[in-house]
Amino acid sequence: MSEKIDTSGDYAALAERHVSLRRILSLFSAYRKRVTAVILLMILASAVGLAGPFLLRAIIDKALPTHDLKLLVELVAGMVVVAVLSSAVGAYQVILISRIGQGILHALRVRIYTHLQSLSLRFFTQTRVGEVQSRIANDIDGLQSLVTETANDLGRSLSAVIMTAIAIVILDWRLALFVLIAVPGTILISNRVARLREALTYQQQAQAADMSVVVQETLSTSGIILARTMGRGPHLVQRFAKISGDLAKLEVKSHTAGEWQWSLISFALAVLPAITLLVGGLLMQTDNPATIGTLVAMIALQEQLLWPFEQLLEIGRDTRKTRALFARIFEYLDKPVEITEQSAPVTIRRSEMRGQVELDHVSFAYHEASSSAVNDISLTIPAGSKVAIVGPTGSGKTTLGYLLARLYDVDSGSIRFDGADLRDLSFETLSEMLGVVPQEPYLFHASVAENLRFAKPDATQAELITAAKIAQIHDYVASLPDSYDTLVGDDGYRFSGGEKQRLVLARTILRDPPILLLDEATSALDTRTERTMTSSLKHMSKGRTTITIAHRLSTIRHADLIVVMKEGQITEQGSHHELVALNGVYADLLRGDDLAIERN
Repeated sequence: MSEKIDTSGDYAALAERHVSLRRILSLFSAYRKRVTAVILLMILASAVGLAGPFLLRAIIDKALPTHDLKLLVELVAGMVVVAVLSSAVGAYQVILISRIGQGILHALRVRIYTHLQSLSLRFFTQTRVGEVQSRIANDIDGLQSLVTETANDLGRSLSAVIMTAIAIVILDWRLALFVLIAVPGTILISNRVARLREALTYQQQAQAADMSVVVQETLSTSGIILARTMGRGPHLVQRFAKISGDLAKLEVKSHTAGEWQWSLISFALAVLPAITLLVGGLLMQTDNPATIGTLVAMIALQEQLLWPFEQLLEIGRDTRKTRALFARIFEYLDKPVEITEQSAPVTIRRSEMRGQVELDHVSFAYHEASSSAVNDISLTIPAGSKVAIVGPTGSGKTTLGYLLARLYDVDSGSIRFDGADLRDLSFETLSEMLGVVPQEPYLFHASVAENLRFAKPDATQAELITAAKIAQIHDYVASLPDSYDTLVGDDGYRFSGGEKQRLVLARTILRDPPILLLDEATSALDTRTERTMTSSLKHMSKGRTTITIAHRLSTIRHADLIVVMKEGQITEQGSHHELVALNGVYADLLRGDDLAIERN
């Protein structure tokens, strides 16, 4: 579904909240010296360019009437020098402003990417991936012209208008008053058109984001498989065509809104030279007549004024549209960071990490108005022990895993690793202490070796092989033509679900963390492979705290402690035999698990 934007309400409030001229100008603060150099070059170029009309007047009023060839050559040579200087200054100015612009765009991309990396999982579960990509790519790229060509044209045109206006006043103040009287009206019209197009640009970018989302979702490997197997390809084409059509209409509106009003500006500026000639002719009949050279120079200056002035109006109109892009970018930059590192965080050396985990009255809800996903959980997991967390769907066990990995912060209570509150630990210490194998394995479109080394960039080939052997994936990888250099494909689609899960497990094992969190880590494995890998994990887990979030109970029967959750609370805990004897929730889960195995 395409997103509908209330341009008069939602967008106006959004822009008012996030965008200000001061904030935009702050993007240029790191380039003060270069910006100052550009401004000086613009002033120099404008000043040099102004010499042309005065040289022209001297040629018409002095050199030509008196047939002074020497003076004519000098004045023409002066005009050539002016042209050369203007070209040279203009070229260097373009190079300088381009470097500034690209530096600003680069910094903005990195800044928003870094900020998004610091947001909690909550943001990403509520935001479409294509929307995030659109804001980083499309919206920032939309600023390309503003910080390069537009900034250059703005400075050049503004300095040209100011310098030319001064020259016109010096040349003949009476004609200057007539020429400049058209300025206020054109500015008012330009501002009105700019406001119309700004709101439409916000709609246009939102629609472009919708299209980016559709492309990302439906042209991924999973999207293609779903469309083919459901026979929904034609429907998706129609959906894409509608979104593209709506975007095309908005593009037209964005570029043409207020065009008839804008045509009044073009008309006024087009007829101004002709009327200036008429006024000049009338002034020639007065007691203080204007010379022909003055009138010609005035027309030349006027043309030199009108082109940059019209460009200034266009820049003002188009720059106003970029406010909509800044609103979308700054909205993301202003998203509050929920997961933060303390100013003086607790650090624990790897050699001193034991792996003890304590949960003290932990509660958490995904939304303020919703019921708690985890409610008043207290649990102590001794270092080196094997603990399994089980429960029916929606019991809160995966949420508890998110809290242990600090993908969310607890609402109340605390989680402690080796006695230190999770919120006080440095990010580096937490990443070294806890290794997570998620329920849904994720691989980059890179080689097997690159995917494994994401956990440990300096890992040797021998270390890769050792980790892969523990995860029961080495023999398969070694049998491939390119072995560990084999590309895994988009999201690992060249591998089966079980193979992907084992690769992800190997990646985590490579880091050798003292605490291992397995979230349904063997759910995609067949029974035989699961038994083999469980045996390997048992060997690998010696001296390591292992927390297993499990759905298939066959893998956790030998755990030191089994914690049973239901509706966000711990209802039972004990060994396998103790829980079976209770004949409660765990026994019901076990009977269901055994029945599922029999059916398979």
